Amino acid sequence: MASNDMHLIDHPAGPDEKLRLACEDLQMDRWLEARRLLRDTGDDWTLRTFRSQVLARGAANNRAIDAWCAEEPTDPDALMMRARVNTERVLNAHRGGVSGRALRRAVDAADAACQIAADWWPKDPVPPVCQLALAQTDTDETLPHNEVNWGRSSDATLPLGPWRLLDRAHRLDPYGREAHHRMLGVFHARGRGGLNFAHAVAYSAPEGSALHLLPLYAHVEAYQKKLQGRQTASVIGYWSSEDAALCAEQARYSWFEQTQPREDEPDPRSLLDLNYLAYALTVTGVGNAAEVFEAIGPYATLAPWAQVTPNYSWWQDEFRSARRKAMSDRSRR
Repeated sequence: MASNDMHLIDHPAGPDEKLRLACEDLQMDRWLEARRLLRDTGDDWTLRTFRSQVLARGAANNRAIDAWCAEEPTDPDALMMRARVNTERVLNAHRGGVSGRALRRAVDAADAACQIAADWWPKDPVPPVCQLALAQTDTDETLPHNEVNWGRSSDATLPLGPWRLLDRAHRLDPYGREAHHRMLGVFHARGRGGLNFAHAVAYSAPEGSALHLLPLYAHVEAYQKKLQGRQTASVIGYWSSEDAALCAEQARYSWFEQTQPREDEPDPRSLLDLNYLAYALTVTGVGNAAEVFEAIGPYATLAPWAQVTPNYSWWQDEFRSARRKAMSDRSRR
């Protein structure tokens, strides 16, 4: 099949077939495959946080995880997944406009589930990651859900936030990807501090860390808000900045080039990260995105493509167009 005609696969599990099977099982209100998957995942924290997040999104609208907890009330994986699912339900309710006491009750219940999961497996970084996600709903400093969400950072240039929760997650899983993305989500929800935080994290992250891409996520969020507010006339008008180009170049060098898998190994890198990098390299004009698109293969992700197009239904066309340009640029070199 020609590269331009590639059939795109939009599924949160990507090429992870075991995760895909567990997701399908959960959709039918069955939890045995999810239990098997998490047992096999063990304490690979990067894989555990990713898989549990995808599973929770698929289980938030049914009772599969509730049934698992009822059947095995002391299973650490079941308790972790209950925290995950309750957190996902809170975020869905918040996005749907639920607020006030109803939201507070849901947040408190999810936070209690996180505490129970943490008590059963103290080394697991997922519970504090969930608590960081819950902090995204706590946007009013004058009426806080939890005082811990409005602490001060040791860096005076950064805004108030749930720094204690981030520190806890970082101690359990140093430079954990999702924890820092959740923290970025807190600042995005509050409308300030996101880009500064992302730059600070990327500056301190070790070579090969996916956190070198965090500024790209912050830039996409800022660009999307400008589009929604009709504050920018064109893509070029925003992405031509030196900072955006430098962030894309640094992410490619410090993450993508340092994490190439061997030919006989599966690629463990986040598909979302690969898609964000491919977009940023293309739109900033930095280029050299062909290898990134090859790593993506057919697994295009909704974000960032749907966030940066005027029409949501065009996102796959945006991906194909960027991929075609990257491949054409490489063939001319």
